[in-house]
Amino acid sequence: MKIGAVFPQLEIGADPAVVREWTTTVEAAGYNHALAYDHVLGADPANRPGWTGYTDKSLFHEVFVLFGYMAAITTTLELVTGVLVLPQRQTALVAKQAAEVDVLSGGRLRLGVGIGWNQVEYDALGVPFSKRGARLTEQVELLRKLWADPVISYNGTFDHVEQAGLNPLPGREIPIWFGGGAEAVLRRTGRIGDGWMPQSAPDETARRQVAVIRQAAEEAGRDPGQVGIEARLSLGAVPEQDWLAYVDGWRELGATHLCVNTMNMGLTSPREHAEVLRNVLPKLGQ
Repeated sequence: MKIGAVFPQLEIGADPAVVREWTTTVEAAGYNHALAYDHVLGADPANRPGWTGYTDKSLFHEVFVLFGYMAAITTTLELVTGVLVLPQRQTALVAKQAAEVDVLSGGRLRLGVGIGWNQVEYDALGVPFSKRGARLTEQVELLRKLWADPVISYNGTFDHVEQAGLNPLPGREIPIWFGGGAEAVLRRTGRIGDGWMPQSAPDETARRQVAVIRQAAEEAGRDPGQVGIEARLSLGAVPEQDWLAYVDGWRELGATHLCVNTMNMGLTSPREHAEVLRNVLPKLGQ
């Protein structure tokens, strides 16, 4: 199982020196990858009664720009979006940005994608919220075509490309993983995904979800063993004495990856996040 670290962007701030220190510490500690969340806009909750999501006070670094920076200061760290809200973005632009990060990092990008939940972002970006699931499936097909061939034509429901292409190409098919636990997400993962990114415990619900993915993969003529699973261990939500059992539980369910989240632990500085990550890795059986 490959162990990664969640970039604590809600608690790390905007100082590039701090981002650099966290990133290089994580790589030096032996983590396989860094995973970053994605949101473009935070809503002001003042006139939104009952709002429970991220707000305008929630700091989110833009993932592709962040990864361009990280790529320049690391040599082995895989860079993972967990997850990019794909349907609210122009598909061709995402293909270009992802290809560029992959080229400049030497093939170290993994693209986790999802449909998102924040209608405020969709409205501001001019994309219909209700069509996001169907759009995501089509986008994945188009992304792969754009990465594979110098020039393509594509006529879909949401996107149209006429005899055009990217340059530079990434030179490979960038892995696309899906986040979410809905039945549609699980079956989509089995049919066309390279992996799945759950955020739940390794319980019986997770076992059933993994079974759905594997069945969907088999029905699509794919090898279920080739569909990865990236679990997430939030240290602030799971008691320390249960960390290893949590990791082992996901390993038993077939998880190929796991990322460690240090947010919401009451840490008071970005340096503490890096120190906790450095110290916890040996406790996870690595």
